[in-house]
Amino acid sequence: MLKENVSLEGKTVLVTGAAGFIGANLVRRLLSEVKDIRVVGIDSITDYYDVNIKYERLREIEALAAGGTRPDGGQTSAAARWRFVRGSIAEREILERVFGEERPAVVVNLAAQAGVRYSITNPDSYIESNIIGFYNILEACRHHAVEHLVYASSSSVYGSNAKVPYSTEDKVDNPVSLYAATKKSNELMAHAYSKLYDIPSTGLRFFTVYGPAGRPDMAYFGFTDKLRAGETIRIFNYGNCRRDFTYIDDIVEGVVRVMRHAPERKTGEDGLPVPPYKVYNIGNSNPENLLDFVTILQEELVAAGVLPEDYDFEAHKELVPMQPGDVPVTFADTAPLEEDFGFRPDTSLREGLRRFARWYASYYGTQTAVPKD
Repeated sequence: MLKENVSLEGKTVLVTGAAGFIGANLVRRLLSEVKDIRVVGIDSITDYYDVNIKYERLREIEALAAGGTRPDGGQTSAAARWRFVRGSIAEREILERVFGEERPAVVVNLAAQAGVRYSITNPDSYIESNIIGFYNILEACRHHAVEHLVYASSSSVYGSNAKVPYSTEDKVDNPVSLYAATKKSNELMAHAYSKLYDIPSTGLRFFTVYGPAGRPDMAYFGFTDKLRAGETIRIFNYGNCRRDFTYIDDIVEGVVRVMRHAPERKTGEDGLPVPPYKVYNIGNSNPENLLDFVTILQEELVAAGVLPEDYDFEAHKELVPMQPGDVPVTFADTAPLEEDFGFRPDTSLREGLRRFARWYASYYGTQTAVPKD
């Protein structure tokens, strides 16, 4: 297992996409557990999905930051622990100002235009955020030395790869969506900057992240909205898809562990420097069939009181062909993550969906019965 070589205590950490699902959970984790940390968050708060959820995440962060204590037992001001900047990473002047003022030691880039299907109809936003924005992050790290750059990639880079489980050693040159292509581009750009400018960087390929207060465009959330409204849910590829669902807490645990070890600078056998660059998968390594996933979801929605016990699920399901940009299976090989960081995601799908269903009932006030354990 690798030894930590980056301390987060007393440091300033920049998290882009801080109002997003993964970003907000990461910020809360850092503020809760790391001594004397200062977190700076950037987010443009686009209306890709309901901005009220993003603002609610930010309110929770503000409340947590305001409750900090100093080593002497006194209160630490929220401003000393947390700063939020509303803006896009595609605007270089914003990043230059933040890097110049804050001098972050560690940067975690989670800002991106997400969604495979949305990239088919709205390609411009992916180029702006995922390509130009990430380039700006790299340039800022180049001119303001950072100890470690951690950035979000995606399982989408594997495209239609027939070999499973997906390994970071696999060739990933066949993306089936523009979103996937931008994420692969991020990895290539990070590798070049690591080699040219000695920037330690680690890319993380996330696999279908889900959980409470997640993204409403994701299947589990969208299905819940539709079922609650009495609408029909569409299950693609006639249900013959498998997804490696990964619970949000497992994702954040992996990110925090990775943050604490920057790839080390080494010399290769040819005497030339090896770029301080790594890529890891973070997934549950247990792909679930979509029909099984829907069954578990509906059971937990009933148990949480979101839907009545006599809900007619069969009347609200439709099996349809595969959509452009989708793939039949995602399956993470997480052996390198486990070997290097001693961690393997293990939250069961049922437990994760149970927590989501209970959050949904509470947040939307839809609870019709007492949750069942």
